[in-house]
This record gives sequence, C-alpha cells and structure tokens, in this order.
Amino acid sequence: MNDRYNAACSWAMANEPDSAFYHLKRVAASGYFTNLDHLRKDLDLQSLHQDKRWQEIIALVTKYKDEKEKDYDKPLVAKLDSIFERDQRIRWQADSLYKKFGPDAPELKALEGKFKTVDSLNLVAVREILDIKGWLGPNIVGERGTQTLFLVIQHADLKTQQKYLPLLQEAVSKKELNPSSFALLKDRIDLREGKKQTYGSQIFRDPTTNEQFVAPLIDPDHVDERRKEVGLQPIAEYVKFFNFKWDLEAYKKNLPRYEQVHQNMVKTMKN
Repeated sequence: MNDRYNAACSWAMANEPDSAFYHLKRVAASGYFTNLDHLRKDLDLQSLHQDKRWQEIIALVTKYKDEKEKDYDKPLVAKLDSIFERDQRIRWQADSLYKKFGPDAPELKALEGKFKTVDSLNLVAVREILDIKGWLGPNIVGERGTQTLFLVIQHADLKTQQKYLPLLQEAVSKKELNPSSFALLKDRIDLREGKKQTYGSQIFRDPTTNEQFVAPLIDPDHVDERRKEVGLQPIAEYVKFFNFKWDLEAYKKNLPRYEQVHQNMVKTMKN
C-alpha cells in the first residue's frame, strides 16, 4: 500500500489523474491508510483536489479513520497531538537553521534555552500520563500518540530515560511500541552511560575535525544483523541522511579515536 500511495503521487505530479486515482482508490479502500490530515496536505496530490473523485477518496478514508478511532481516548489524543507539535516544531526549526548556517550558527545556539523549556513542559505532561495510566498503545491514543510518548522520553534527561526504559521494553513485548523506537532509546542511554551503542542509531560530530561519525559501536561487523532484528534499515543507507558514507574497515580503524571523543563528551556532561 505504501508503494501504491507513492505511485498515486507520481501519477498526480505527472498530470495523469486517472492513473493516480486508480492507485489512490485501492489505498483508501484497503483501510490501511487513515492519515486524513497527511492526505489533505500532501502537495504531491494537490492537482487532484478539484476532481470530483477526490471527495470520494476523502469520504472513504474518513470512514475507515472513524472506524479505527472509535475506541480512542479523544481528549488524550488531542493532548498528545499538541505535545507532538511542540516537540517537532522546534526541531524542524533547528534542522532548517543547521542546514542553512551550519552546526556553530549563533541562530542555533539561541534555540538552546527554548529547547529546554519545550522539552521540560512536554516531559511534565507525559510523566503525568505514564505515571497514572501506564503505557498507552495505538489502540488507545493512535500511532502518533504512542510515538509522542516515546519521543518525549527520547528527548528527556538520562535519569528519566533509565526510569521508563523497562516500561518501553514491556510495550515492545506487547506490540504497543515499535522495536526500532526502543533500539533508539537503548542506544542513547548506553552512550550517555559511557558504554557503546548496539544499533548505530546515534551520530556524533568530532569537535576538532567537524567530522560526523557513527558513535562507538559494539561489534561493528554485525551491526546490520542487529538493526534488521528491530526493523532498522542497513547502516550504509542510514548514514546517507547525514551526508557521509559507511566504510566498515575505516570505522574499525578509527574507532579508538571515536571512543575518545565519546568519553570526552561523557565527562563534559557529568561536569
């Protein structure tokens, strides 16, 4: 269904509405895709909005969305939506500034205080939810609601992450959280504790050379096997998002230097 949706987008951008609707109708009728907000805002599909078939697609997706969400805790969903927007808005802003001005831009440094405020407010709200209700899966707050709970813990301080790690591990065992999310949190905690990461999800930057690298890994030779187990893409594909290439032999050769950078970072955090 993901491929069909992408095909619909491609046909729409190529000004072939019949082919676009052919795929889009099958996606909508499957009940697989219920993200109505994304559907309406997707610029790839904008050329279809004036076609009478567009409203048929909207109605079909709305039907399955309402059916899927009938047992949701709607007030909590709305609360988590607000938390998600706060969490992501400042990170989108930081990412834009990073790409435009680089890692040492004054504009980025000016956001540091705002980051702390946003993450602190979000954490207060999420702690209250988790401590009273426990973990909430997609059947209660939807996929984005569950992802929001994870994101706020992922962006929290080390003690908070350590406290909730067992809860997230239990959520994975109950299929209420993606294993890949748990892997990201586990990597972040291990590195903060001064240990090596397992899945290679965390990317560091050498402050001396400005080089980006995969933070120190246990057993780099088998990292892709571990990543596959939790649903993560091969590491060579992953690092492309950070604009560098994965070279296993070079990585192992440079690992002692990477470990030193890591230990210096840990000491700085403790101080």
